[in-house]
Amino acid sequence: MRAYDLLKPALFALPPETVHETTQRLMRAAQGTSVETALRGRYVVDDPRLATEAFGVELDNPVGVAAGFDKNARVPRLLAALGFGHVEVGGVTADRQRGNRRPRLFRLPADRALVNRMGFNNDGADAVGARLAADPLPDVPVGVNVGKSKATPLSEAAEDYLYTYERVGAHADYVVVNVSSPNTPGLRSLQNRDALESILGALRDAGADPLLVKLSPDLPEPAVEDALAVVDDLDLDGVVATNTTTERPSTLRSRNAAERGGLSGDPIEARATSLVRFVAERTDAPVVGVGGVSDAGGAYRKLRAGASAVQLYTGLIYEGPSVARDINEGLLDLLERDGFDSVSDAVGADL
Repeated sequence: MRAYDLLKPALFALPPETVHETTQRLMRAAQGTSVETALRGRYVVDDPRLATEAFGVELDNPVGVAAGFDKNARVPRLLAALGFGHVEVGGVTADRQRGNRRPRLFRLPADRALVNRMGFNNDGADAVGARLAADPLPDVPVGVNVGKSKATPLSEAAEDYLYTYERVGAHADYVVVNVSSPNTPGLRSLQNRDALESILGALRDAGADPLLVKLSPDLPEPAVEDALAVVDDLDLDGVVATNTTTERPSTLRSRNAAERGGLSGDPIEARATSLVRFVAERTDAPVVGVGGVSDAGGAYRKLRAGASAVQLYTGLIYEGPSVARDINEGLLDLLERDGFDSVSDAVGADL
């Protein structure tokens, strides 16, 4: 049995946000020490078959950390030391925000899922930009996920996103525009074509490159197609599919399933993979597959469905610090089984 399996009952007895904050403090303290070096030796899988390219960025492996885990760019180096091939920090907003009232993060252990209604709690673009500029960054790509400040009217969204980009963009290997979180009032309405053109066009004009957009799994197919038309018209560098869902599958068993917010984890794995395939069939822009990734099989399904890379957050909570290593080792076995020489060869194999 893994050490994390022994620790998990004690960790899960505590409020999830308390565990998250404590873990981040410990990770922050370990950065730049021999602990980071030891973790790198234990968890990084170094194999050229895992190397790939996505949205113009070279990745040592296709497994990344999704936005939400490191909102304030405090621990990207420690996350890289756990074997992740890229780290996406944020979401960052122009304003410093406290987020929604606690409790706002809920475990669904029987479903291996989370529900969150965090509300883009973060230190704000000025502070996060300064931290990215001052702190040594890891030797893997670091992306920044940007969202809209809650106090900003929807009519001023483009200016709000632009303010954030101007403070964090210079320090990011890529930028993701988040218009799909369910926890900021009205945010998902910005996924309509006119709003997307305004926001993404403003960032493109400001020099954002690579620039990606993150879509909701709750969008109807015609709306996804409209969003992809904007992706193609503006020659965006990629699409992140998907964010959390407000829908609740009837199969959920945990008592926290009724909590308001976005559902992530195993229950959305198949749906997220389906949207990856839907997007990949309709655009040449690279796709980052997110949603329910917790093992090599799930990551491989998204890659074969058209994802150039994958990301996870909930899987880290349930599987622990070895999750990236375990997925990467499992991917090597799956590539060998199916006769692929590299991850890149497997991308889109099922299309």
